[in-house]
Amino acid sequence: MQTSLFNIGDKTLTSRLFLGTGKFGSNKEMEQSILASGSELVTVALKRIDLETETDVLLSHLQHPNIHLLPNTSGARNAKDAVFAAQLAREALETNWVKLEIHPDPKYLMPDPIETLKATEELAKLGFFVLPYVHADPVLCKHLENAGTTAVMPLGSPIGSNKGLKTLDFLEIIIEQSKVPVIVDAGIGAPSDAAKAMEIGADAVLVNTAIAIAGNPKLMAEAFKEAVIAGRKAFEAKLANQQNHAIASSPLTAFLYE
Repeated sequence: MQTSLFNIGDKTLTSRLFLGTGKFGSNKEMEQSILASGSELVTVALKRIDLETETDVLLSHLQHPNIHLLPNTSGARNAKDAVFAAQLAREALETNWVKLEIHPDPKYLMPDPIETLKATEELAKLGFFVLPYVHADPVLCKHLENAGTTAVMPLGSPIGSNKGLKTLDFLEIIIEQSKVPVIVDAGIGAPSDAAKAMEIGADAVLVNTAIAIAGNPKLMAEAFKEAVIAGRKAFEAKLANQQNHAIASSPLTAFLYE
């Protein structure tokens, strides 16, 4: 049995695993890991791309027919910076997709909710498919949905922390209420975290650090691929309800007590 296709924006994807491109030991290692993961949507920071050349070294490793680029606005400190970066990306990379990241605090990289909402409203009006990275805040996510966002990307825990789904209770509320895809972004540190996110109904997950700094990034990418598939299958199969007491898996038989 195959899991259901993932419809988002103007794309239909078979993989629900999105990958980042930072922190890898080399561009070749990054490319091998992405291909091993089966990911079809890969995010890259615009500030890492040399827009002055036609053959950027990083982009040359991402030129595969099944890989779609998702430029991000990492480094933007306010809505104005983010909108400008998105417009540059649209012109340079010929895509109207953007992962919106606005985090003015360089230590914790927490997203700015006010500037993110402001930028989402403007970018949606400009025809962008906007995927904003945000706190796991159900109220904010509804505001973003009303502003025309393509999806919401609430964090599981701080970027690069590998701490897993510390915001699980809030993620469940967001997933329950959302009418746009929910992609869990940031903090996923192990394949089991990704599987859990999919089991509770997330539409996709985005992973970077946990794969990039693993002892064997390519093998870890394969592990995440399998975890996401397993988690999605579990969600579609509908998990059994939890109980507060034991329930026998087989009927009790009288002969045991004769």
